[in-house]
Amino acid sequence: MRPEVANLLERSHRLGSDPRITNYAGGNTSCKGAEVDPVTGGEVELLWVKGSGGDLGTLTEKGLAVLRLDRLRALVDVYPGVEREDEMVAAFDFCLHGKGGAAPSIDTAMHGLVDAPHVDHLHPDAGIAFATAADGEALTKACFGDRVAWVPWRRPGFQLGLDIAEIKREHPQAIGVILGGHGITAWGATSQECEANALEIIRSCQAYIDSHGRTDPFGAVVEGYAPLPEVERRARAAALLPIVRGLASTDRPQVGHYTDSDVILDFVSREHHQRLAALGTSCPDHFLRTKVRPMVVDLPPTAALEDVVARLRELHVAYREDYRAYYERYADDTTPAMRGADPAIVLVPGVGMFSFGKDKQTARVAGEFYVNAVNVMRGAEAISTYAPIEEREKFRIEYWLLEEAKLARMPAPKPLATRVAFVTGAGSGIGRAIAERLAREGACVVVADMNAETARKVAEEIGSSDLAVPVTVDVTDEDQVRAALAEAALAFGGVDLVINNAGLSISKSLLETTVDDWDLQHRVMARGSFLVAKAAAAAMIGQGLGGDIVYISSKNGVFAGPNNLAYGAAKADQAHQVRLLAAELGEHGIRVNGINPDGVVRGSGIFASGWGAQRAAVYGVPEERLGEYYAQRTLLKKEVLPEHVAAAVFALTAGDLANTTGLHIPVDSGVAAAFLR
Repeated sequence: MRPEVANLLERSHRLGSDPRITNYAGGNTSCKGAEVDPVTGGEVELLWVKGSGGDLGTLTEKGLAVLRLDRLRALVDVYPGVEREDEMVAAFDFCLHGKGGAAPSIDTAMHGLVDAPHVDHLHPDAGIAFATAADGEALTKACFGDRVAWVPWRRPGFQLGLDIAEIKREHPQAIGVILGGHGITAWGATSQECEANALEIIRSCQAYIDSHGRTDPFGAVVEGYAPLPEVERRARAAALLPIVRGLASTDRPQVGHYTDSDVILDFVSREHHQRLAALGTSCPDHFLRTKVRPMVVDLPPTAALEDVVARLRELHVAYREDYRAYYERYADDTTPAMRGADPAIVLVPGVGMFSFGKDKQTARVAGEFYVNAVNVMRGAEAISTYAPIEEREKFRIEYWLLEEAKLARMPAPKPLATRVAFVTGAGSGIGRAIAERLAREGACVVVADMNAETARKVAEEIGSSDLAVPVTVDVTDEDQVRAALAEAALAFGGVDLVINNAGLSISKSLLETTVDDWDLQHRVMARGSFLVAKAAAAAMIGQGLGGDIVYISSKNGVFAGPNNLAYGAAKADQAHQVRLLAAELGEHGIRVNGINPDGVVRGSGIFASGWGAQRAAVYGVPEERLGEYYAQRTLLKKEVLPEHVAAAVFALTAGDLANTTGLHIPVDSGVAAAFLR
């Protein structure tokens, strides 16, 4: 790797690691340098710039677009003007050098046309506060003199690159610019100088705000709007989130994220929060993720839950009508179809913020961007008046054909994308295999187990908290079950897919089976499944999105084997719960099905805990050959493994069996005595 490229990546990682400087996938950095052209053998000057959709904090060499500067700068001579500047993005492809690399972004012209070896374009909170202040140009002059220039708002593109290049030529003493309504751009002769200049602009903006700004830019705390205590706040959020998620999924399913940071809680407690929220965000990177404005609940934190829910439904109807009117005000024959009229951000005084997206990362990042937007509003209101770009300009960017093309390049969603799965007994064996399979197919997974360490390990191995979270729960305890489903709501917005898998077994004859043996197995499997289904169904009904409940029952619920009374009876109880709940919950679009595995020996937590030895003794075979024994008594002569059960869960829930409920699927390699009649 060339030294200047290595320096560029290191600089990008530092700048991208601080959300006050730039958000996930926001901003871009670049460097220029010479390299030997493999065709001519001569030197060619190149531009390395962060590609479209990349993230500064995790940028790699593959995430850079590499372009020939002579070709890029030659585009100036064929530039058709601002009305056709979008055509220039396609022209960037003809400037690429070599093979591979990322697609050039809309900001490529800014980096290539500015006559400086290194350029940073960033979206820092303090910088955007200046950029969105009503008198931002005068404030920039007061803060920086001629060291930083002001650029009036212009949509990102080729013309903006020309504008900044001209300012750089006319102001040789300048280290960068503040872009009206947008962010900052800095440059330097070296990577270190460029980074230092960018940080100087950001820190100077913040220092000016701190020394000249009002101490209460959002106004006083409104009486009765102070944040609820943490325990009460999280309980209210968990109760509201599934309902709000259902509303936010009216046009397409969404995953949710909850934020109760001090920044948000303070903002929604202040007298000016409604006015400022209505103005919307300004920086394109912000409103492309948060939508033009949030939905704001206009009730105090102490309002009754049912009143808040009723008001949310009213506000949602009004929000959708308002968004459609916004679309119709500015759309023309070339505008892409409306992408959805539901809010991406919902603010609830005293509780916090709910954000939504096509997956957990998108939902979380939307919330992070709105936190930045609040910081921007605070800074702008402290030193001036917050004045974001005009609504028409926001619409032009939100429904930009280039943005539509970027969305079209996104990979197709996985089968279980947007679905939140809650898997009990997921710390080992069948539950673990199910959790892993559902995550691979796109679901967000709550790994629920009474063993906190195994739940944590499985969740970590699946991936980040955007993909899986662990929850410790004893399914026999109603309060713990409710708390676990509340954690699912706080993590992902609700629940769509519940797997009742937690279980255990004790193999004894009737005369050896104690009351404690009987009660334990019925508490875990019969009672536990009932408690989980009850809590999950309440959340699903609140969401209004339907859902799936799958019982991992057993062929022993049908097949009468020896020394198995308590386990078989508990499994038969589960099997009939499937039928009863399918009949009751169908009107809510909730499908309830079961899976009947034969003995899953390898990888099974139940068999490892003693059940395997007990069953081996019953059948008179060595424990290590129990799986083989089970396989040989089946029609297919194949051993049943955890992944086979997981595959059946996927088949039931991925959409192809959307009209199937009340079904039990045998996964037993063919046990004739367990055929369903």
